[in-house]
Amino acid sequence: MKTDSTGIEELPIYESLVRERGDVVQEARVVSEETHDQVTQALNGVAPVDRAPSA
Repeated sequence: MKTDSTGIEELPIYESLVRERGDVVQEARVVSEETHDQVTQALNGVAPVDRAPSA
């Protein structure tokens, strides 16, 4: 068995799980980036932007 790293696009089981359950890794990446941006803005004294739609 080879031990070199394999890209996600080369893992059929990963593709199957993404189809079944959604791309949790991508979703976590997006939330992480949004959180990072919010923290950066907060530390710089910028008021947060309400992203939730108003009812």
